[in-house]
Amino acid sequence: MHRLPPFYVALKLALALAAPAAAQPWDFGRRNTDLEPAFANQTRAQRLNSGVALRVETLANGLGHPWGIAVLPEGGYLVTERRGTLRHIAEDGTVSAPISGVPQVLARGQGGLLDVALAPDFATSRLVYLTYAKPMGGGLSATAAARGRLSVDLQSLTDLRDIFVQTPPSPTTAHYGSRIIPDGAHVWITTGEHSSTRERVFAQDLDKSYGKVIRLRADGSPPRDNPFAGQPGAAPEVWSLGHRNPQGAALRPGTGQLWTLEHGPRGGDELNLIARGANYGWPLVSYGENYIGTPVGSGEARAEGFTEPRYFWDPVVAPGGFVFYQGAMFPDWQGDILAASLTPGGIVRLTLSGGGVTGEERFLYGTQRIRDIEIAPDGAILALVDAANGSVVRITPAP
Repeated sequence: MHRLPPFYVALKLALALAAPAAAQPWDFGRRNTDLEPAFANQTRAQRLNSGVALRVETLANGLGHPWGIAVLPEGGYLVTERRGTLRHIAEDGTVSAPISGVPQVLARGQGGLLDVALAPDFATSRLVYLTYAKPMGGGLSATAAARGRLSVDLQSLTDLRDIFVQTPPSPTTAHYGSRIIPDGAHVWITTGEHSSTRERVFAQDLDKSYGKVIRLRADGSPPRDNPFAGQPGAAPEVWSLGHRNPQGAALRPGTGQLWTLEHGPRGGDELNLIARGANYGWPLVSYGENYIGTPVGSGEARAEGFTEPRYFWDPVVAPGGFVFYQGAMFPDWQGDILAASLTPGGIVRLTLSGGGVTGEERFLYGTQRIRDIEIAPDGAILALVDAANGSVVRITPAP
């Protein structure tokens, strides 16, 4: 067999290493289905390599499955633990004793104390929003949202009350959804459909708040301009429907647009741009398949009347929370999505143009289960590592 001279082999290797990352093939696994995307870049967009290396430092550890994080204007962070605890973490990593006054939770399965968010006027109102699995008696639970006032000494919540309780209560401790986004006039809440074959169909039922995006006034009352308000039999708080388990939600800066990330079944994780009254198809259509390998619903990825995801993954990234990055530490990433991945783990970066994804990059791939992401005031990335001995890590550019 003819062999190339050694210097040609070396040259070929050097050229390959220098080739632009966009030319590299995807190597994130075989797709579970052969369902075709509806448009270019709806999945497996151009693979990016920003050349950025990350330094990961543990800020705080010893947390029990941390789920949500919020940045306090006076410094430090609020972090929920799924077992039912809310803690303050100082900027130096000191972890407080449990903050009193949190609601009782059903800490079973995927349930517990889930998201935390601050009112936009928190500096004066001290209002904090929480979502959680609310015990409803008889082994039933529901996604619920509450708000209360955080004391100045960061030790207690007072005047806590529910502003939303999912109906009907469920016997299944899975798929709570549960991100909450207060934007001033309104509060957005995502709910899951509790996973079971019997219950998942409720994502299409307007009289049930399963598998929905919920829009409320800040006090919990449904706005009159919600799309189904006044429709007989419909829950007036519903803004969109047909969702599976949306565990990520964020407002895109400068647009007022709400975007969500939701778990698909085996394949079919989705990034959605949420529109008023839109139906996102679950469980009738999906880009994934059931865990046992059977088709979802009709077996089709799309059908008339359903809104397409702006992006989907197959195989999954199991998305948690995400942000649209704004900060000084990663100047080339302004407006990009930074999303938590639970499986295989790490952080997914997406670049956007208009309403579509143009590229994807992954960091810390396959290392740790990341549940939520926030941005520190100095532009560092804060990520929650979801584990029994979980942690908050601070991520900055490597020197």
